Amino acid sequence: MNLPNKITLIRIFLIPVVIFFFMADFIPYGKLVAFIIYVLAACTDFVDGMIARRTNQVTDLGKLLDPIADKCLVMATLILLISWPINGGLPIMGSTPNYVGIIGIIGVIIILAREFIISALRQIAAAKNFVMKADKVGKLKTVFQDITIGGYILYAFLVSEFTLGITINAVIAISLFVLFCISVLLTVYSGVNYLVKNKNVLREKKKMTKVEGPLEKPIQKLEMEEDKK
Repeated sequence: MNLPNKITLIRIFLIPVVIFFFMADFIPYGKLVAFIIYVLAACTDFVDGMIARRTNQVTDLGKLLDPIADKCLVMATLILLISWPINGGLPIMGSTPNYVGIIGIIGVIIILAREFIISALRQIAAAKNFVMKADKVGKLKTVFQDITIGGYILYAFLVSEFTLGITINAVIAISLFVLFCISVLLTVYSGVNYLVKNKNVLREKKKMTKVEGPLEKPIQKLEMEEDKK
């Protein structure tokens, strides 16, 4: 296994570490540690790709492993934000039902659904010996998702350790919500783009059917020749 793929695996291994420090309220500044580790994990997505391209170490394993690592990081942290509301703040997924929280949960479901659909498409493509690599739209989507999730983790740290004014609190929450909406829109667009660009993967190969008609004439001709004899 080459260096870029090892870095990709590190990104996957850092996911439970982020979750632990985010939930560990008994650790001083635990959410800040979670934010730092999340940023490092997200940055490895650019590091492994850069090293692979510059050192000519792009492999089929890397093309499959890299998007899987991205999906695991995003999906795990989104589920974390839903199940562990940001107490004291104005999150999109708060403990009290509200229309903003409902929109946030629907957005998370859309993101998760897109990731599952594209993962299934990759499996079908792999079965047909075809590797789907991430495109620019997918990478842009990942960037916005990483910024949004990182922002919410940092926001959780701020409201848990400091007393923010109502105005500052609202500005941060609204800004993050806008980023979240952009992430959802990019997620939908990139998903549709993947399906359109790789629609041939879903097409079934036509099976050759046995044609009996053309074979009948030679057989009949042979029988007539035998009768003449």
